[in-house]
Amino acid sequence: LLAAALAWDRRPGRDREDPAAGDAVAVAAEVASDGAVHSDRGVDALTLEVRATATQHPDALQVRLTLGTAAPVDAVLTPRAAAKLASEVPVVHSGRQRVAAVEVRAVGADAVWAGEPGEEAAVERVVRPGTVPIRSIPLPSRLLGLTGQHVSTRPGEGGEFRDIDEFHPGDRLRRIDWRATARAGRAGELYVRRTTATSDAAVHLVVDARDDLSAVVADWSRAYPRPAVSSLDLAREAASSLAVAYAAAGDRVGFDDLGQSRRVLPPRAGARHRERVLRAIELTAADNRAYHRVRAPRLSPGSLAVMLSTFLDDQPLTLALTWRAAGHRVIAVDVLPARDARDLPRRDLLALRTIELERRLRLDQLQAGGVELLAWEDAAARQGALRALASAPARASARARR
Repeated sequence: LLAAALAWDRRPGRDREDPAAGDAVAVAAEVASDGAVHSDRGVDALTLEVRATATQHPDALQVRLTLGTAAPVDAVLTPRAAAKLASEVPVVHSGRQRVAAVEVRAVGADAVWAGEPGEEAAVERVVRPGTVPIRSIPLPSRLLGLTGQHVSTRPGEGGEFRDIDEFHPGDRLRRIDWRATARAGRAGELYVRRTTATSDAAVHLVVDARDDLSAVVADWSRAYPRPAVSSLDLAREAASSLAVAYAAAGDRVGFDDLGQSRRVLPPRAGARHRERVLRAIELTAADNRAYHRVRAPRLSPGSLAVMLSTFLDDQPLTLALTWRAAGHRVIAVDVLPARDARDLPRRDLLALRTIELERRLRLDQLQAGGVELLAWEDAAARQGALRALASAPARASARARR
């Protein structure tokens, strides 16, 4: 029955010309999804529709289909079956990614001959990383902006109570504290209530996109890793969440990618600039070329630097300590996922232990140099750490006022 079905499918038509050799195959691929696709460490999927056609009428078509980061799959189909294929591609990672790639070539009867592969058809998408709500945002040690929602330490308008001082020319009459004046009991002298000014913060988000490591350690050297959350997925999620939180507070947000030399956005405020920052975060991708910063990126005075890295080499360590020595507040965000060391031979386990020890030494050096640490993957611990980081400048400001 199967042979009869194949023979019926290959039956000659009136205008059919059987090829004597392989023919070039024109390939068309379409990807359709229901609405916008967001990757939030879930199981979102894209619906993939593949169409493969031949200029002539070969007996069969060999279709090589690559879905996401999985290994390619080869299938030999009849031209009628290959004319329309449907599949779903799970979206595991955020950022720019190749969703699917299709390569087709014509095959003769009983595979006596095979044509040259046609031009590869590929579909790429940029998946926006998910964001998590951040209730407490860390601030720089000093707020130098002229206006904003945060309370600074310098005197001005709109902030919290600072102190009581004698009335000076230029002070507003509505600020006279009549109770303090009466308690002083000095004729001819008035006392006013002074407040602190409000200010915005300047935040630099620095993403170390030079490597992208999965949670499965055995896949670090594999050409086709298994689906798992990677370090760049966590870095994009953390950077996007922080950018949205700071922009909502009216702060100025900047972006820098250590893997690229020309992807620098200076800190600015506003919804349009926020979208530019989010777009730059979406496009971060690991580059196989080694890129080393000779000089540390310049930061605006009194700004907060947030370094998002795996800290597997010394470059992010050097940059963070340089910024801290210049007087900036620096927060190091650890985005390396929890390591799954299963399926590792003894030799690789020994190498992993060495890497872990070197990384622990770098994190200890950061803490010793005054850089604050934040582990991003654990949601429960992250919220508590953010609250502690957000209250640190407030305590320092209170000590400065005293």
